[in-house]
Amino acid sequence: METPLLCRFLVKESDMQKTILVTGATDGIGLATAEQLVELGHYVLLHGRNRKKLDATETTLAALPGTGKVESYVADLSRIAEVESLATAVAEKHKKLDVLINNAGVYNARDPITADGLDVRFVVNTLAPYVLTQRLLRLLGKTGRVVNVSSAAQSPVNLKALRGEKSLSDHAAYAQSKLAITAWSRHLAQSLKSGPMIVAVNPGSLLASKMVKQAFGVAGSDISIGADILCRASLDDEFAHASGEYFDNDAGDFGPPHRDALDAGKTQKIVQTIETVLAELQ
Repeated sequence: METPLLCRFLVKESDMQKTILVTGATDGIGLATAEQLVELGHYVLLHGRNRKKLDATETTLAALPGTGKVESYVADLSRIAEVESLATAVAEKHKKLDVLINNAGVYNARDPITADGLDVRFVVNTLAPYVLTQRLLRLLGKTGRVVNVSSAAQSPVNLKALRGEKSLSDHAAYAQSKLAITAWSRHLAQSLKSGPMIVAVNPGSLLASKMVKQAFGVAGSDISIGADILCRASLDDEFAHASGEYFDNDAGDFGPPHRDALDAGKTQKIVQTIETVLAELQ
């Protein structure tokens, strides 16, 4: 597989052999991103929820040309206890993590309510990345990067729904969960005195992922569009000082997210609700 053009220019001495954790790395944008990063020579930590599928992905990526390495971790991100275990497992094996790509996401599910009584979209798309980021901050340090996958679909967060007290349609739950991760990305970036860089990225609308095919019944656009921007956000100097920003890949530039993500008061309520929900799960 030839290294995609947009990521090829990123290959330079300072970028070599970074340790990068990619959640949801067994298909879609996560898999395409992991492939590019391995071919660029990085040490990629693959996350998936299915051990058999994860092992097959690890075998495939390990056979790619280049000097990149892979290892894998299994965890169901709809269960916060497993998110905690994932963070612990990574920290036990690695003293440093250069990049965390919170890519795993859910749009629809047969049963959208988790065992904890929460909407799976909020758990996987919002809460799990929040926990994983918080637990791995020490490994990321001042120079690390957190790339949170957002979406062009963002809508005001119903706090009752975030707490599992109100049911939502698939699209409403997804869009609200993506605004929530965008909002806490900005909040956490602003609250940290120094590093890591935290950026929310819309990788592109209706890309050819399994989620898009299941949700909308369309083939979607080239998945490499999303993988390229996640590589850039992880490695390129363009993003070195982008902490707290939002990158809209549909527009090809940094720009404002939904206005609620820029509202300090509304963001504070979202973060407080996230913290309350997580505390109740302990």
